[in-house]
Amino acid sequence: MQRPEAGPRRILVVANETVAGRGLVDEIARRASEGPHDVLVIAPALTQRLRYLVSDIDTGLARAQARVDESVHALRARGVTVRGEVADSDPVLAIEDAISTFAPWEILISTHPAGRSNWLEKKVVARARDRFEVPIDHIVVDLEKERAEQSVGGRSATA
Repeated sequence: MQRPEAGPRRILVVANETVAGRGLVDEIARRASEGPHDVLVIAPALTQRLRYLVSDIDTGLARAQARVDESVHALRARGVTVRGEVADSDPVLAIEDAISTFAPWEILISTHPAGRSNWLEKKVVARARDRFEVPIDHIVVDLEKERAEQSVGGRSATA
């Protein structure tokens, strides 16, 4: 798939719990700073299998919306033109849906590190690369490390 010659750089971001992680926000802001851009952040709704079977997905949808809102707020604070949406619980299907309406130039898939990432276990990044012609970058966000660094930084600032 070739990038269009004109128009803003369209970046599709697919993330779940890592959606507002500092590492991901920094990478999106860096790419957006290179020129005109349009960013779409999608967060698949996480639902527990039992709740899904009984159609009680409101909690999963609400949590996904909160994650999207936090990410959009953080990105707008960095000057990024962004909107966010809750998406299908299957990240590959969520990407397919977004591609049909957004036509991204590139896709960023954010996950936890190996060993803590359900998406890596399910080979989401590899499946997406096999399925879509859009360039896909995998961004690893270690929320535990970010929280620890923030905690240490917070104590240092007050000490």
